[in-house]
Amino acid sequence: MTLPPPELAEPAAGPASADRPLRLPLAVAFAVAAGLALLLAQPPYDLWVLSPIGIALLAVAVRRRRLRAGFGLGVLAGVVYFFPLLHWTTIAGDWLPWVMLSLLQSLYIGLAGLAGAWLSPLADRWPALWPLLTGLIWTTSEFLRDRTPFGGFPWGRIAFSQGDAPTLRLAAYGGAPLVTFAVAVAGGVWAVLLWRRDTSWRSAVLSGAGMLILFGPLLLPLTAASGPTATVAIVQGNVPRLGLDFNAQRRAVLDNHVGATLQLAADVAAGKQKQPALVVWPENSSDIDPLRNDDAADLIQKAADTIKAPILVGTLQRTDVPRNNYNVGLLWNPGTGPDRAQQYAKRHPVPFAEYMPLRSIARHVSDKVDLVANMLAGNTPGVIDTGAVTVGDVICFEVAYDGLVRDVVDGGAQILTVQTNNATFDEAEARQQLAMVRLRAVEHGKEALMVSTVGVSGFVDSEGAVYGSTGFNTAAVVVRDMNLSGPRTLATRSGIGPEAVIVSVTVVALIGVLPLRRRWTANDRDVVKGSEER
Repeated sequence: MTLPPPELAEPAAGPASADRPLRLPLAVAFAVAAGLALLLAQPPYDLWVLSPIGIALLAVAVRRRRLRAGFGLGVLAGVVYFFPLLHWTTIAGDWLPWVMLSLLQSLYIGLAGLAGAWLSPLADRWPALWPLLTGLIWTTSEFLRDRTPFGGFPWGRIAFSQGDAPTLRLAAYGGAPLVTFAVAVAGGVWAVLLWRRDTSWRSAVLSGAGMLILFGPLLLPLTAASGPTATVAIVQGNVPRLGLDFNAQRRAVLDNHVGATLQLAADVAAGKQKQPALVVWPENSSDIDPLRNDDAADLIQKAADTIKAPILVGTLQRTDVPRNNYNVGLLWNPGTGPDRAQQYAKRHPVPFAEYMPLRSIARHVSDKVDLVANMLAGNTPGVIDTGAVTVGDVICFEVAYDGLVRDVVDGGAQILTVQTNNATFDEAEARQQLAMVRLRAVEHGKEALMVSTVGVSGFVDSEGAVYGSTGFNTAAVVVRDMNLSGPRTLATRSGIGPEAVIVSVTVVALIGVLPLRRRWTANDRDVVKGSEER
């Protein structure tokens, strides 16, 4: 695209005049509405079209503002977004971790608002760039949030709101970053429409462009997984009661999963269910280490022998150091028992929940930090050969991290499994997690499953459709034939490439706007300042 010289570029028309930002009270209202729209786009509400609308509202709110105002408006939108989105964390961690985590995540939306204000001179000179800049800003903001601090926390990414949207198909071409980028560009198009507020033919063109970005991916082909199949069963055994004390009922939780598997075996013998080639239990289905406890080992062995299939068991492996454990998926075979060569230790324990970062420093603030166990991290991808199928296993929140899932696909996984435990959370959290599984299935062209102690569990095909979804806080067993082959998607082949390009272009834009900002006249700054003071 050839850009016109600055002196010939059409000036941007503001909502009130050609150069004024929104008055501050209206900008605050836009920021609040932006956060609410982003929230309602995510599960369990699933109003996916509100994601670009929320992005558009915040883009207009921060346009031509001073940097601190842009940052503040972004943080405000983030607070409205993340506090209710992450409220489920109070079940496991009470109010303080919830507040701290939500505020931290809001700061990244604040950075997006700051970047929008910083790049305003560029959007002023070349209005056609505004949608592209919006896409760059949001994707780069998520790039930072996904990785910092302590490995990041990608919950609530724009891409995860698109489970029922045509834009989900873009995941097969560039992963979650491309989905976020496209949705944010659409939001940027609608921001131009809001900013101009005219009824000319240009408004119709802008509206159409936004809709094309959102619905155009329907024309993109997806190759469904095909070829040989394997029958897989997921067992959701449930827990005696929700909340933190589920862990005090470890034997009951194990008994529930053993009992459900024995009932499945009876149904198979009666011809009511197909014989599975693999049974998958959730994370924490046996928090009694079966490698150190003979009673637990005997129960799991009985279940595997009776169902006549290997069981992928979610368990804790203790070490000789008290409270130092591994969170693992361990393959347990009928007849021969545990196969220690076919297990996966969680590579990304959750900071402040499964381990305490900077424990020695935090101990000076509160001795409560020693109540948090020290979950050790594994160091190899979760590629498990069960004999009938090669499983790509990730545990709980790991499904949110692009690289962890990509690693198992690169390692030869035929299907994706997500073992999780939602007993300390709620149904909203479980459905948010299932939305991530849907994106991963499309991204890598692999059929997938999520199995939880309490729900929601289910199977997902390579086009993102959900099958056999279970209820929450119930016991259930679901059996399905899963396709084991399919071509590697462009997203899998390109890896981090699309995201790296987007982030690099963002850096160029952030630096390249400097000459324009230097030429921003005193009058421009006075206009902005005056608008903020109204």
